[in-house]
Amino acid sequence: MDDTSTARPAAGAVVVAVDGPSGSGKSSVCRRVAAALGLAYLDTGAMYRAATWWCLERGVDLADRDAVTAAVRAMPLEVGLDPRAPTFTVDGTDVAAAIRTTAISSVVSQVATNLEARADLGERQRAVIAAEQGPDGWSGGRGVVVEGRDITTVIAPAADVRILLTASEQARLARRALEVHGSADGASLAATRDQVVRRDAQDSTVVDFLTAADGVVTVDSSDLDLAQTVEAVLAVVRDVTGR
Repeated sequence: MDDTSTARPAAGAVVVAVDGPSGSGKSSVCRRVAAALGLAYLDTGAMYRAATWWCLERGVDLADRDAVTAAVRAMPLEVGLDPRAPTFTVDGTDVAAAIRTTAISSVVSQVATNLEARADLGERQRAVIAAEQGPDGWSGGRGVVVEGRDITTVIAPAADVRILLTASEQARLARRALEVHGSADGASLAATRDQVVRRDAQDSTVVDFLTAADGVVTVDSSDLDLAQTVEAVLAVVRDVTGR
């Protein structure tokens, strides 16, 4: 489908919530699912990355939890919800590329494990989800696909569809190595391990995104390519919502 405006209108707003560890394919899969369904798309992990960028730009010590919380609360973040071209702008600066650098990846967990900062960003995420269920949202009331690490349990536990998208550690490392380094050889896998394994270990101290909560459907993408994983997620949406 080449234009989300041609997607079949839903009978009512649908919220699809997807959790999962690093490298499971959440962002790539959810963007395509949202586009196929004509829904808005929100990458909550990118919000934490944007918050990290904002703190570093302002010279905030990430170890100073109070200072980080204050900075995050003041962050003028704008998020574009078009799944074909999502945007992240902070104080007028396009940070979409900057927040994907290794420099941000290596320290974002310091913000993501700050409970007060999480609370602020969580409220922003809930506001987006609520807006997309009304006529004034980007989707025109069709709904939203939202992905991250605590979406099915903390941010949107009442979502129409809740999915844990997971994969084996080996598969996740290989995917992230290809994404970041362009190859999955031994050196690339070693260089990527910190971003995947360490971040998951750190972030799991404040939220459980490694096991499915009650009512959450697990989709294991270890042996699936991108297209197959997208179809698997769409199949869950169809099964749960009939759409």
